[in-house]
Amino acid sequence: MIELREQALRLLAECSVVAKAEGVTELYQAWQSREVGLVASLELLGAQHLPGRPVKPDLVSPLQVEKRSMRTAEGRAALIHALAHIEFNAINLALDAVWRFGNMPRDFYADWLKVAAEEAYHFSLLNGHLQTMGYQYGDFPGHNSLWEMAERTQEGVLARMALVPRTMEARGLDASPPLRNKFAQIGDMVAANILDIILRDEIGHVAIGNRWFNWLCQERGLEPIATYEVLALQYRAPALRKPFNMEARRKAGFTEAELALL
Repeated sequence: MIELREQALRLLAECSVVAKAEGVTELYQAWQSREVGLVASLELLGAQHLPGRPVKPDLVSPLQVEKRSMRTAEGRAALIHALAHIEFNAINLALDAVWRFGNMPRDFYADWLKVAAEEAYHFSLLNGHLQTMGYQYGDFPGHNSLWEMAERTQEGVLARMALVPRTMEARGLDASPPLRNKFAQIGDMVAANILDIILRDEIGHVAIGNRWFNWLCQERGLEPIATYEVLALQYRAPALRKPFNMEARRKAGFTEAELALL
């Protein structure tokens, strides 16, 4: 029987976007069919160059990512590409959580494998739509901010849960509805519908981050709000920017005390 965390590491190192997305989907299906084992205590050694990624897109500073207008076909394609790039990174982030952090409860690995499979689905939807526009993943540059935070928090599961799903990915809850409405206004209902699916699922993904952050705080006798503030400062988390999607954040498990600080 294959082992889940070993397979997550193998898929994380995969450079082909198609093979990675398809492999994650197959692994999740095999897990649900109980064809995959789990050894939470297994000690794994990651490759030097993680994650595996294709030669393109070129990775640049966020400040170098050119702003594109939705009034042009190329601008709309660039925005879809940017979303696909986020989802590709999100696949890697979920896989990294599965293989990297040992000795967690079984549900931790099940949760993050489910996230990886849903992110793979999102990527496939966006990449497919991009291809109907005459482009493919890699045709525009992208930035690496999400993975850079993963690298900063690679030594600690508490910091990872605090700052990747609850901070970096939660920003998507705020940004998704206005972007969805812009696509709907120009008549691209395919993109709008994809963003509806992504928002629905991302609420669940951030909720998983909240679940495990709060579980770890309880296990370690830590107060969550104060702990988050310390970690955000220590790991140089980006400042949160208004406007906030309070409804989505509530559904994702943020407390009223946390929301009051935004």
